[in-house]
Amino acid sequence: MKKVYIILFMLIFCTFAIPIIFTKNTVSGKIQNDTEEIKENTLEEIEMVDYDYKQYDTIKLLHSDTGEIEELPLDTYLLGVVSAEMPANFEQEALNAQALVARTYTIYSIVHNQGKHGDADICDDSGCCQAWISKEDRMARWDEDKRDTNWRKIETAVNTTAGKIITYEGAVIDAFFHSNSGGTTEAPVNVWGGTNYPYLQSVETAGEDAYSQYSSEAIFTKEEFNNKILAKHSDFTIDYTKEDAIKILEYTESGRIKTIKIGNLNLSGVEVRTLLGLKSANFTVTIDGDNIKFEVTGYGHGVGMSQYGADSMAKSGSGYEEIVKHFYTGVEITDM
Repeated sequence: MKKVYIILFMLIFCTFAIPIIFTKNTVSGKIQNDTEEIKENTLEEIEMVDYDYKQYDTIKLLHSDTGEIEELPLDTYLLGVVSAEMPANFEQEALNAQALVARTYTIYSIVHNQGKHGDADICDDSGCCQAWISKEDRMARWDEDKRDTNWRKIETAVNTTAGKIITYEGAVIDAFFHSNSGGTTEAPVNVWGGTNYPYLQSVETAGEDAYSQYSSEAIFTKEEFNNKILAKHSDFTIDYTKEDAIKILEYTESGRIKTIKIGNLNLSGVEVRTLLGLKSANFTVTIDGDNIKFEVTGYGHGVGMSQYGADSMAKSGSGYEEIVKHFYTGVEITDM
């Protein structure tokens, strides 16, 4: 009798267990195949998120070269900004950070710079606002075999951060950014004067020295050098026989030149950078015979996010939120 019960139990067990085993294997395979298919489809085409930005849904862009104003959906505009401002071969998380910073900069400009560009909200001049390029022009400048991949990365960056901006104590920040900080970012008061923003503090970033933008050199003859200074300061005189003909007087907290004596003038490092076309105000200067030599570290004004620093952080595994919160002190990433 006991054998009958054992046989009956085994038959019942097999009846339920075998279908479960095969069903589990089949479902696992289906999930894996579906995942691979989704990944493949995502690689081929990325559908842009249709986000409702309410009063910021569209922006009016002033084209500096023609004076024409073009109205664009906000995130369509940002595709042109990200593709113009950051190399597409940068890490995806760096591009994501750039998209978030660009959206934040745009919203801040709309809110705080009303009337600056007449009927437009913002312009496409990088010296004034943010660089911008149309998709057609951007694609034409990339190698043909990289166009689709590059554009998908740009779309992913804007999509991933859709609806998000950077805020400090609930208010949108003025999200400055630049190319390469040379290892340490700069406080805005040392570039433009005024008062410092609490979220734009000087911070250190590792890995920027791995990029060509980290250092540069500029050499001028004494005549060339004199003429560049005289173009702005007609009372400029200098005696190169004096030991202190050119002397750095003061540095900023980030190590950039704050004040430098050149002949009879005391100039800011920022002004010297502008007059001579240097890549940064972080430089050393030497007089070598008939030449004046500048060795420069970094590229740009140094305020806010360093783009090459962002890429370096992304290469080390940082996500875009960590990157943004590194360069902007005490901020939050907020849904609009």
